[in-house]
Amino acid sequence: MDPADGLLDHPYDVYRRLRETAPVHRIAGPDGTPAWLVTRYDDVRAALADPRLSLDKRYAVAGTYKGFSLPPALDANLLNMDPPDHTRVRRLVGRAFTTRRVEQLRTPIRRTADRLLDALGAHGTVDLIAAYAAPLPITVICDLLGIPDQHRLDFRIWTDTLVAPAPDAGPEAAKEAVVAMLGYFTRLLADKRSEPADDLLSDLIAVREEGDRLSEDELMSLAFLILFAGYENTVQLIGNAVLALLQHPEQLVALRKDPTRLPAAVQELLRYEGPALLAIRRFPVTDVTIGGVTIPAGETVWVSPSAADRDPARFPDPDRLDLTRDASGHLALGHGIHYCLGAPLARAETEIAVAALLQRFPELELADDDLRWRRSLRARGLVELPVTYTKGHYVECKE
Repeated sequence: MDPADGLLDHPYDVYRRLRETAPVHRIAGPDGTPAWLVTRYDDVRAALADPRLSLDKRYAVAGTYKGFSLPPALDANLLNMDPPDHTRVRRLVGRAFTTRRVEQLRTPIRRTADRLLDALGAHGTVDLIAAYAAPLPITVICDLLGIPDQHRLDFRIWTDTLVAPAPDAGPEAAKEAVVAMLGYFTRLLADKRSEPADDLLSDLIAVREEGDRLSEDELMSLAFLILFAGYENTVQLIGNAVLALLQHPEQLVALRKDPTRLPAAVQELLRYEGPALLAIRRFPVTDVTIGGVTIPAGETVWVSPSAADRDPARFPDPDRLDLTRDASGHLALGHGIHYCLGAPLARAETEIAVAALLQRFPELELADDDLRWRRSLRARGLVELPVTYTKGHYVECKE
């Protein structure tokens, strides 16, 4: 039996057993090929920042890692790059996600949240993922990139197909989604070249045209990654955060009494139920030793931030949600040079989404305890989050 069996259904039970048994385990990876899984906090943190563990698939031993197949125009992204290319590309786009820039986005994000909540009415039952947690981040990231309103539902469908396809989806569904996204981005970038606008895609095109510092594949891949990650991770962050609060009413009551604790609470919610069970795979460029285990060059290494963030050696009583906990140092959004580029934006969206929801609906409750998690190791989130709600006294935010 594979030591990671049951990971999708009972991830934290499996991770607890693995951590207690050994620091590193030989497993079958998500693509079915052999891999090494790292679960203890100190080892995971060190591995995330270890330059000997490359993201470049060219270092993989031939015939081992399969992974997800993307065309070159979408594959030349930060999740497959090492320095110096990674440093160059990340620097070009990093200014769009600075703390200062995110602060400027807070008001439009709150307006979007309020508009979505307005549409729910005063009371009822709704799937909060479909009605709120998904449309909020897709609106934010598409506004940032300059993607027209009429195409945003398409992107939700395409990304969902890639990360967590429906059980009845055929083997061609993912390929069709990739072809559709590639075709759309090709047309969109052509439009932005002919008619630049005040958006991130136009800015990136200008950088490429002026200094030729982005290849055409890098430009296309960067647009794809920003949209994909900016939407997918934040959907899970918002949904998982709301679920955790509803399942821990005493924590929810305390947060309602003191909303100023929300920024710190979001950090604990990230630690407690992060957006991914596994970080992006890595390949040793030379033999490396992790936790006393030597991993040969070129073999696939998976590190688990979710396992690390439930390690009692780093976070006492880790399976308990405690919004007063100092959760700094959690690895839910990565560590090292590959730390999530959009982390400030993702945290801000989650904070604003939760604040608006709790302010608007003081009697929010789960409508069904039989919840289904998506069948994905890359995006830990719910298929649906059914809730009942009643509108309380609400004063519109004037941000």
